[in-house]
Amino acid sequence: MSETAVNKPFIDVLAGQRQSVPPIWMMRQAGRYLPEYREVRAKAGGFLDLCFNPELAAEVTLQPIRRFGFDAAIIFSDILVIPHALGRSVRFEVGEGPRLDPLDTPDKIATLSGQADLSKLEAVFEALRRVRGELPPSTALIGFCGAPWTVATYMVAGQGTPDQAPARLLAYRHPQAFSKIIDALVDSSIAYLLKQLDAGADALQIFDTWAGVLSPREFARWSVAPTKRIVEGVRKARPDAKIIGFPRGAGALLPGFVAETGIDAVSIDWTAEPGLVRERVQSKVAVQGNLDPLALITGGAALDQAVDDVLASYSSGRHIFNLGHGILPETPIAHVEQMLARVRAFKG
Repeated sequence: MSETAVNKPFIDVLAGQRQSVPPIWMMRQAGRYLPEYREVRAKAGGFLDLCFNPELAAEVTLQPIRRFGFDAAIIFSDILVIPHALGRSVRFEVGEGPRLDPLDTPDKIATLSGQADLSKLEAVFEALRRVRGELPPSTALIGFCGAPWTVATYMVAGQGTPDQAPARLLAYRHPQAFSKIIDALVDSSIAYLLKQLDAGADALQIFDTWAGVLSPREFARWSVAPTKRIVEGVRKARPDAKIIGFPRGAGALLPGFVAETGIDAVSIDWTAEPGLVRERVQSKVAVQGNLDPLALITGGAALDQAVDDVLASYSSGRHIFNLGHGILPETPIAHVEQMLARVRAFKG
């Protein structure tokens, strides 16, 4: 049987088909909770060294598929590879997270290149090609990028901050200068995502991890509008591209995000209100999520209840089971197995 003749449940949901057992994968499923990942990470050296080693990046992408048989793999990379391709210094310090040279004044922003050098990301595309060649035919492959707002917050501050105040202040004080960062990220992300599709990705996810810190007006300007531009830019070249948005923390702003951006699915965090999501979001697009990662750490009856709550909330419509954010490093593997067994035993 050819690969094109094999159904991919994850893609079927994005294409409009509800599944009686929702497809399942986890954000950050290739990560430190897996001993096999920690072994490869130690061999690779630094975090970006692992991202830019096609053989090792492909290996860690495939590890959770081999162990758990998830319905989708997501390429192992990072949202900050785009600033790297834009010529910015990006480094990861152990225990401290990412560090960049801050773009915290209009004069500094004026030095930013307007278009990424995607040759710097060839290792990501090669890793995608390798994974595509090794995945089971029914398993989907996800490419991704960071949303312009979220990536910009790191570029402005030079690091993560509790509420991303440096970027918020810059956007208020110097919106035209801040727009230059956003424009560069929109254009570069379109090109980057298209290359990921060319390399074998079946679908794309846009991670707006810091969308929830924005006021409604700023959310519309810096989260919704740039995401819409990316979706339109990708679809101009690939009209059939399947795209998931993840405006973490959007809450009551989710319906507007879905309506404006043109995405095929939206990933929701664990604080999302089920009634609002069912009535005003899931009626329009597929919903992905939204188990609390701390429930997954807890295990036992609490995990069973949390899984059941997610299934009760969203199984009547198009649903992809996932976490409300990435799996945490201290998560026991047995709890992932417990979650998988409960989801897969579901008869919806």
